[in-house]
Amino acid sequence: EVIYLGLRVTPAQIAAAAVAEDADAVGISVLSGAHMPIAEQVLAALRAAGAGVPLAVGGTIPARDAEALRRLGVAEVFPVGTALPDAVHGMLRLARPEAA
Repeated sequence: EVIYLGLRVTPAQIAAAAVAEDADAVGISVLSGAHMPIAEQVLAALRAAGAGVPLAVGGTIPARDAEALRRLGVAEVFPVGTALPDAVHGMLRLARPEAA
């Protein structure tokens, strides 16, 4: 099941939805180039809400930033050009690691 929250959702709203929906993973897409601060804010909000779920970040992400995102705690990075089946498999792996 995928729950889409829409555009311009705050990190606190993402975390609240993750808790309310008992999410197995959270994925965000950032096309603005603000992926680093947004990922930091979402990770902090998830921690503050007690949502121990992995975060995936997709969008316009330069290769040099992918490792930096992982060091922040992002579980998976899907840059522009990631094939849809690869993104789906990656999210399923995060949500259900025992099935991977």
